[in-house]
Amino acid sequence: METINNPILRGFNPDPSILRVGEDYYIATSTFEWWPGVQLHHSKDLVNWEQLPSPLTRLSQLNMIGNIDSGGVWAPCLSYSDGLYYLIYTDVKSRLGAYKDTHNYMVTAEDIRGPWSEPIYLNSSGFDPSLFHDEDGRKWLLNMLWDYRKGKNPFAGIVIQEYSPEEKRLIGPVKNIFKGTDLRLTEGPHVYKKNGYYYLLTAEGGTGYEHAVTMARSTSLHGPYEVDPVNPILTSHGKDHLSLQKAGHGSLVETQTGEWYLAHLCGRPVKDDRCILGRETAIQKCYWTEDDWIRVEGEGSPQDVVPAPSLPEVTAVQESDEDDFQSKELKLYWSSLRQPFSEDWVSLNERKGYLRLKGGESLLSTSRQSIVARRLDTFHAEISTIVEFEPEHFQQLGGLLFYYDIQDHVYLHISHDEELGKILSIIHTKHQKHDEPLSRPIPLPADTPVHLQGVLEREWLQFSYSLDGNTWTNVGERIDISHLSDDSADDIRFTGTFVGMCCQDLSGTKHPCDFSSFRYVRR
Repeated sequence: METINNPILRGFNPDPSILRVGEDYYIATSTFEWWPGVQLHHSKDLVNWEQLPSPLTRLSQLNMIGNIDSGGVWAPCLSYSDGLYYLIYTDVKSRLGAYKDTHNYMVTAEDIRGPWSEPIYLNSSGFDPSLFHDEDGRKWLLNMLWDYRKGKNPFAGIVIQEYSPEEKRLIGPVKNIFKGTDLRLTEGPHVYKKNGYYYLLTAEGGTGYEHAVTMARSTSLHGPYEVDPVNPILTSHGKDHLSLQKAGHGSLVETQTGEWYLAHLCGRPVKDDRCILGRETAIQKCYWTEDDWIRVEGEGSPQDVVPAPSLPEVTAVQESDEDDFQSKELKLYWSSLRQPFSEDWVSLNERKGYLRLKGGESLLSTSRQSIVARRLDTFHAEISTIVEFEPEHFQQLGGLLFYYDIQDHVYLHISHDEELGKILSIIHTKHQKHDEPLSRPIPLPADTPVHLQGVLEREWLQFSYSLDGNTWTNVGERIDISHLSDDSADDIRFTGTFVGMCCQDLSGTKHPCDFSSFRYVRR
């Protein structure tokens, strides 16, 4: 029997919304402050997945310039009806403290690969919006309700309101249909209809180690909802032996052969409960009981290996992990921070065979950084790039970056020193504290390409460099990068480690840095 190996989407891919249209399966996941907005993956068999073009590729659809860390796109919901794909998403502008500014939008497309429409604004009352298409043709938006008031439960329940496709707006009254269970922190609603019941799937317990998937049902969409007597239907909480932790925030799909699966987020810690890869997507097989409740195989615990559906295996197309920048467009796995790829800061055309980055703002900026990076999706990797960069002063930097957010990153970079000329050094920012661990920068010859490399062994990162690509010299001692995780900061955060190339020019002259290759080797 063919099996599914979890996680199916490795590295930062949280909050999966899974959808089947005919014989095709799609998953949409959160991207937070990373551009483009919302990752889409496609499969024919639930085993092999390929990345699709992202739907949010224009500033008119998503403007995240200035968005805070772990703001931006939260918990998209993908659905299909009337010959259209519907994508609902939140753009979070504030999230710390009493208030949350959470703007919910809808885009549509006839083809999953686009083009996707301009957005329709829906509401801002809470996050994790979801669209339910009922059998009578009516459409309903659900989202969690945020209550900022002192003494109130901020996760105030799941609200519902009708959406009018003709008027392209929400209409009618708003009703709170579910206040949640004793696990609290009720969010991530999805509704399914089966055997006369409306099933309301929610995420509860928070998105950390107490996370869970819970279920309730009703004979009316507007409730009241009866809570599943064995809730939660999926959780890793209290099961420290499991390799998949943080199991929660799920969505259901039925195969064309009548089998049921639950896609959900999970995390895999490396040390001290820290997950440097971020929250990933796994999938579990389910079954229905005689009294019409759904159960996850494995007694509600996430399994590393699950039975695949009875479908023909179809190999997915994967892009090469080595990029020599010969093509006219960036590969789909490349992302940027908050801003779209545009010729004013990144170019594959100005110097053929090179990725040119024009120096942007500092690694502490939430506006316009010049970063091109990809998700770290393995605990053991060899990551390298070749850099051609001739900085003129210390405010110009370029090189190889391991990045979580503005508070936590590690940077092997080329810059300029008044006494030494062109130099190589490390910046290590941990919990917003800046450090330069080398006692003295390493002098480099001018007008010479420099090979930069980072070798990762779980939480340990060793930087090195070479002038010929054959003889490598370590740069500094091994660095513990376990702080590049959701779990190491005082304030909760939601992304994962990215690796890539960046360039800064703090003087504002956009001095360019050229990269002739980027290699990502899983070990």
